[in-house]
Amino acid sequence: MRQQIAAALCSAILALALASSLPIAQAAPGNTSQVNTSIRDLMDSIVDPSADVIWGASGTIVDKDQGTVELFPKTPEGWMDVRRAAVRIIEGANLLMIPGRLSAPAGARSQTPGVELEPTEIVALINRNRAGFNSFAAALRDLGWEALRASEAKSTDALLDVGGRMQEACEGCHQTFWYPNASTPYSGGR
Repeated sequence: MRQQIAAALCSAILALALASSLPIAQAAPGNTSQVNTSIRDLMDSIVDPSADVIWGASGTIVDKDQGTVELFPKTPEGWMDVRRAAVRIIEGANLLMIPGRLSAPAGARSQTPGVELEPTEIVALINRNRAGFNSFAAALRDLGWEALRASEAKSTDALLDVGGRMQEACEGCHQTFWYPNASTPYSGGR
């Protein structure tokens, strides 16, 4: 089942990139596995939108005009959206761990020069510390599993907890590999 989902996600990413004429990252030299997209592509297409679903479905907003607004899912469809996002996070994290993936499409530059490293610097850091990068991806995958269980149990407390820890895991990876020289956390870019 996991292999079918991963294959479907890979096909969807490739179709999206081809349809939108975005450049596709090629596998790093010497890699015999087929790698068609970059880490930036995976983050933009799968991980970020899926994390946004989980973050957007957990918490409370207190507004002087609208009062207290609970963001948690209230319908079976809302919980299904969270479940689907959790599955995408699980499989997106698995895809991030495939070796030979570039950090950004070939020829791409930093989206925030001076804050974020250049893609070649990022991939060099990842290659020097592949185990560290994979541990961040594995932590994200584990949190995806927790979000999946929270959605199935319709547990708002668990969903809120997972969302907070997911933010910390993502930020830890970004601070380690994307903007290690930044004095304060940066919340955008990959």
